[in-house]
Amino acid sequence: MNTRRTLFTVAAAALFGFAGAAHAQGEPLRVATDATFPPMEFVENGKRTGFDVELVEAVGKTLGRKIEWIDIDFKGLVPGLISKRFDMAVSAIYITDERKKVVDFTVPYYAGGLVVMVKDGNTAIKAPADINGKKVSVQVGTKSVAFTKEKYPQVQLMEVEKNQEMFNLVDIGRADAAVTGKPAAYQYVRTRPGLKVLPEQITTEEYGMAIRKDTPELTKAVNGAIEKLKADGTYAQIEKKWFSANAK
Repeated sequence: MNTRRTLFTVAAAALFGFAGAAHAQGEPLRVATDATFPPMEFVENGKRTGFDVELVEAVGKTLGRKIEWIDIDFKGLVPGLISKRFDMAVSAIYITDERKKVVDFTVPYYAGGLVVMVKDGNTAIKAPADINGKKVSVQVGTKSVAFTKEKYPQVQLMEVEKNQEMFNLVDIGRADAAVTGKPAAYQYVRTRPGLKVLPEQITTEEYGMAIRKDTPELTKAVNGAIEKLKADGTYAQIEKKWFSANAK
């Protein structure tokens, strides 16, 4: 993470970053997401909401650009970005070396990671290592797939398209566990009694906003906006709203 700067330095950096994108002010910023991953992004009462959604909207306001949301399956986010279908992809995307080969990322804006979710009465899986040999649901296109295969080679993976399907398989007993991102796992167990997240985390990962490599001025501008939102307390307010009740 970047070291903390003084408010003056942040303001100066932000102004410099925004200058590169000044020509775009007023134009919509097209942002793609897969709004099926609460509390990061999801649809409630017919409206997109969540931590990522509110943070991106705040970034857009800081940049003076309206956010134009585009809904797409998670596995299509990076390919769609590369093919210029949108300007930015924000959907709890882990910053990985593999992804950095094809897209740029902003500064990390939240630290998550992979965890294991099981039924509350499951005594066979007490630690992540216990999923070996068990049926484990994962969402296709996410880091959970390759990482689980590599780390726990005896696991029986059940790959599904949507996050909700992954949780449902555990809920109805067709899967023994799910390996998924920490924020979504805690959000789900709060709303569905009888499920729990194992206290031992598998990984600690950082989320970043993905931007095309041919628009470095946008990356700089968004980084400046994130710094400004952290400096003026807006980021802390959004984080508290969505994660203050999460177990750590």
